[in-house]
Amino acid sequence: MIAADLRIFVCTESIDMRYGFDRLAAAVRERVEADPLSGALFVFANRRATRLKVFWFDRNGYCVLYKRLHRAVFDLPIPQDRSRSVRIERAALAQLLAGVEQHAPHRRTVSRTLH
Repeated sequence: MIAADLRIFVCTESIDMRYGFDRLAAAVRERVEADPLSGALFVFANRRATRLKVFWFDRNGYCVLYKRLHRAVFDLPIPQDRSRSVRIERAALAQLLAGVEQHAPHRRTVSRTLH
């Protein structure tokens, strides 16, 4: 259960999903401009929006939730200005984590007549 007053930030710049705890903490400081020890949730996605990491500090250590989608993408929020992060509510986080189905591109069928 996520507390009602929990702050949740989504980084609007993609990151390398190989980032570990220390590099995620640095990304929070540099990109989100927040304190990684604040207890807030920080959400990061890869360029294709198919992988997502939620990063937070819980009492005595860092935690990471890592999710990879297969036939869907994460519907990331778009900032109103040029900010590097967007603050969202709990309901928006649940919606974000659910992902959005990605439909396969339609293939055009070319009819060929044999002469």
